[in-house]
Amino acid sequence: MVGNYKWGVYAFFDYDGEPIYVGQTKESLRTRVQRHLTNQRTDAVAMSVLDPFEVFEIEVWPLCQFEGIDPKDKPAVAAAKRHLDALERVITAKAVAESRFSAILNEKDPPPGALEVEPPQPFRGRVVSDRVFELRAHPDFRIARRALIISRLAQVISERQVKGGLRRVLLTQAKRLQWLAARRYEATGGAASVPKEGEDDAED
Repeated sequence: MVGNYKWGVYAFFDYDGEPIYVGQTKESLRTRVQRHLTNQRTDAVAMSVLDPFEVFEIEVWPLCQFEGIDPKDKPAVAAAKRHLDALERVITAKAVAESRFSAILNEKDPPPGALEVEPPQPFRGRVVSDRVFELRAHPDFRIARRALIISRLAQVISERQVKGGLRRVLLTQAKRLQWLAARRYEATGGAASVPKEGEDDAED
């Protein structure tokens, strides 16, 4: 199965199909993705950079050619790592280009390098059940959850000396919240739904 491959790059997408996070692994695609989605054993989740509740689909690009590489063969491992870094650069650029916000939620940019590679055939799939989708897909739930994550991230920033990456994530999340709230406001009637002073309402 695809998740059993050790080397590869993965991307997370939210309930609007928006790319939100790109990562790489050389330990196992399945293990790395599960760490993000099921607990806080990754910096991205622990620092409130990535909210697992936002992830609806994942896409993975496995590097099958590096399966079985001898960990003691340092030149081979180094070459594989350069290829992995190059693939992450390609997928990150693709995700940013496809984002309506021209940004994703990664705190750090991919490792630099001059190597250019062609991405392998990707595999994409949904990672939530119908019941989870029913609970998490509602716009009001997503707005509340996103506001909570922004609050947690802002708290982290206020308590530490952080670099620009976390502040970039905060800005991107704020834009995502504003877009989602604006869309929900318009979908529920927009300006026409706002009562005038003196009109009867449920609290009178």
